[in-house]
Amino acid sequence: MDEIVELVAKKTGLPKETAKQAVTIVVDFLKKKLPAPVAAQVDAVLSGKGLAGAVANALEDGKLDASDAANLLGGLLGGKK
Repeated sequence: MDEIVELVAKKTGLPKETAKQAVTIVVDFLKKKLPAPVAAQVDAVLSGKGLAGAVANALEDGKLDASDAANLLGGLLGGKK
């Protein structure tokens, strides 16, 4: 997320703290509007983990089941669960 904050600050001339607040508001809004699996991938991408982070999120409970696979595939292909 730091990369987006830097970009917003640079393009708008806003102080970094204000840019961070704006980016956080937009990201939170998007996550509320997106299906849960996609919202989780947004967090993974913004934390710099990308697909690896999405897989790690799916494996949080120590196993990969059909629901996890559907969530990952749906997110990758732009579909919903």
